[in-house]
Amino acid sequence: MNRWREKLRCYAQLARLDRPIGNFLLLWPTLWALWLAAEGLPRPGVLVVFVLGVVVMRAAGCVINDYADRDFDRHVKRTRHRPLTTGRVSEREALSLFVLLCLLAFGLVLLMNRLTILLSLGGVVLAATYPFMKRHTHLPQIHLGAAFGWAAPMAFAAQTGSVPALAWLVFVAAVVWATIYDTEYAMVDRDDDLKIGIRSTAILFGRQDRLIIGLLQAVMTFLLVMMGWQAQLGAVYFAGVALATPLFVYQQWLIRHRDRQGCFRAFLNNNIYGGIVFAGLALDYTGVI
Repeated sequence: MNRWREKLRCYAQLARLDRPIGNFLLLWPTLWALWLAAEGLPRPGVLVVFVLGVVVMRAAGCVINDYADRDFDRHVKRTRHRPLTTGRVSEREALSLFVLLCLLAFGLVLLMNRLTILLSLGGVVLAATYPFMKRHTHLPQIHLGAAFGWAAPMAFAAQTGSVPALAWLVFVAAVVWATIYDTEYAMVDRDDDLKIGIRSTAILFGRQDRLIIGLLQAVMTFLLVMMGWQAQLGAVYFAGVALATPLFVYQQWLIRHRDRQGCFRAFLNNNIYGGIVFAGLALDYTGVI
């Protein structure tokens, strides 16, 4: 019994169930899209499927990421104790868990309409290929953003049966936002990644990293304003965007020395940013304020 309990604990660590920050970063743009598509509270069935889908697909992405990086993680301070790297989980077990999670996610999406099902195939491809991009391009953060943001057109498809221009605007916003926070995350490992040949936007941007992140943060703010304008949202939404925007300034302050702890705290701060934007969006549709 203790052996199985330990094995399940290792599987949970492999799927990052003990670190829910990634769930939230994937969930916020999904919720933005669902509320925009429904012009308020989405249908309960759609909401439940997408929330569960976020958790399952994020877990699957973490598993395949660790499988792809199994030979690199032992050389990185932050990842050297992961279950697959230390041998507590075998490669075959990791692949089996990935397939199981993908099947579970596909089972959820089968509850949706045909267009959502077709779009989900693209989501699986993006999630499965992301971990291997860091070997071939310095832009894996953009690929991650596409994988995370793909929930936006799927959400519109599930709720409305179509994918309007607004859905793709949310998708672009999700890509830009993920590039911001995942670059901050990559800055944590930059020294180790340079030694072992892993590529990232943090390495590509070099000493211009803060400037480029700042420009992306300005673009992100513009995209959120455009989302509100196109969806004809009111003052409460724009107040939420205005309240969230200073957090980008705070993140710039956190990464000013480019130290590991500061960059990681900046990455984590994005969870609050996404939550504030969603709160403004949801409250605007209620008409209470």
